[in-house]
Amino acid sequence: MPGIQLKSYEFRRERERAWQELERLIKKTESAGVRSLSSVELLRLPSLYRAALSSLSVARSISLDRNVVLYLESLAARAYFCVYGTRTSLPDAVADFFGRQFPAAVRAAAWPILIAGLFMLLGAAVGYFTTAANEDWFYTYVSADYAQGRTPASSTDDLRDVLYDDGGGAAASLYTFATFLFTHNARIGILAFALGFALGAPVIALMTITGLTIGAFAALYAGRGLSVEFWGWLLIHGTTELTAVVLCGGAGLVLGGSLAFPGKHTRLANLAIRGRLAGQVVLGAVAMLFVAGLLEGFGRQLITDATARYAIATGALAAWIWYFTRVGRESSDDDGG
Repeated sequence: MPGIQLKSYEFRRERERAWQELERLIKKTESAGVRSLSSVELLRLPSLYRAALSSLSVARSISLDRNVVLYLESLAARAYFCVYGTRTSLPDAVADFFGRQFPAAVRAAAWPILIAGLFMLLGAAVGYFTTAANEDWFYTYVSADYAQGRTPASSTDDLRDVLYDDGGGAAASLYTFATFLFTHNARIGILAFALGFALGAPVIALMTITGLTIGAFAALYAGRGLSVEFWGWLLIHGTTELTAVVLCGGAGLVLGGSLAFPGKHTRLANLAIRGRLAGQVVLGAVAMLFVAGLLEGFGRQLITDATARYAIATGALAAWIWYFTRVGRESSDDDGG
């Protein structure tokens, strides 16, 4: 026993200063991040980490004091995350996602997104022309809960009043309304994404149904001479909301395509590869739905001038087009993306 204790003491005495230096750098990194280290400390950190691993290996092989082994295991584990772990803070990670990853993911999934949008437009066209020809189709395309009293039986004045409702003039009511809309729209978008696991066919159906609903409402208001007012009312938030829903539909088609056409990979492997891309698209789309909820709950209710509504809608659409086509492209090119 004295011999083992002496061996442990000598082993620790020879290496303890390096361990203490490594622990100091770990604490500094954990409290203030890697950027807080000087250039000299950054060079020292990997070498001290490798030395700690070597010490741990020796300590295990010669059965040193259990406390020394446990200390070195803890030290090596913490040092691993400092050397190989994430190098960005949460704000940096968020900035990187919206400044590079999200728009790059949308560009990578462009074709599935375009297909989802095409079926929504197709549904809108069918819904519009069939309802314009026979208003009874409105009841087929729009549920009573969603219509909320806006039906062919409504008077023109009642339909117009909905377009210029100020939400009661209460900020609290608008906040509640915006929260509800965000939750509702996010549910639809995530459903479109989740349906992709069924090889994508239900995604096509959901996109078409969404378009049928829009087309039916457009025909209802057009029949009362309120087309200009209706589209201003819809597009102030719709350019953001509907784009987000289409993105979720496109992400669902990415999942469906990865299962239906796995290519050189197995279906599960291809799902893992493409699933990350789809997940990035959906995560960004949920953030867009939050913006759309604010526009719908606040902007659309407080801004009743049709010209202003069209201006905001046009500006939002132009901003999203620029964002998805230009933002992050330089960094992606630099990374070989």
